[in-house]
Parts: sequence; C-alpha cells; structure tokens
Amino acid sequence: VQLQASGGGLVQAGGSPRLSCAASGRTLSNYVMGWFRQAPGKEREFVAAITWSGGTTYYVDSVKGRFAISRDKAKNTVYLRMNSLNPEDTAVYYCAAKSVYSGGLYAYGEYNYWGQGTLVTVSS
Repeated sequence: VQLQASGGGLVQAGGSPRLSCAASGRTLSNYVMGWFRQAPGKEREFVAAITWSGGTTYYVDSVKGRFAISRDKAKNTVYLRMNSLNPEDTAVYYCAAKSVYSGGLYAYGEYNYWGQGTLVTVSS
C-alpha cells in the first residue's frame, strides 16, 4: 500500500483544516487506516483510525469532539478534519495502514504502511 498525505500548512488557532491521505496499490477492504502525529521532541502518537470496510472510528481522548476521520471509498482516500485547533496540535501528521486482522489500533508499531507526513503548524 502506498500512502500520500497532504493538506498541512500554517493554520491559525481555531482553524479547521482537512488532511487527506490517498492510498494506492492494494484493495483496502481488510485494512484499518490511521492518523498519527509527532510533535517536536515527542514520540509519535495515535490520533484517529477508521476501519475501511465498516467505517468504525477511534480517537485519542485529546481530539475527541474536535477531529473527525472519514474515508471515501470511491477515491481511496482517508480524511482527517481538524476543528478548533490549538498550538498543542502542531505536529507532523502521518497516515498509516494496517491489516484489520492483526494486533491493536493505537501503537504505531502495529501499522505496516506509512505516508510521508504533512506538517501542521498552529499559530496562536
């Protein structure tokens, strides 16, 4: 699976950008698609995930109610809508994919495929 993330940039606090992750190379019906982020000096952390087939979503507590993950099966693309951004959301955001049959959802080591990352900088 090849993943191409886009949509990052400089955003004002309170902004609502949308990240996109275009997938290619494999049918995604048995995959989970996730978003992770890594802030400067911090470890990569789970943000959200969605099962490609059923659309079940999962979020880290810090973004619940603010971020929304979705997928467009026709476009083979996963999105992360981010609302009410604050400077603590500044990070490189990565999309990732893993088999729905293996392991858990929340550890980055569980994911086999990664996009290149897109930087989101939130200014106060």
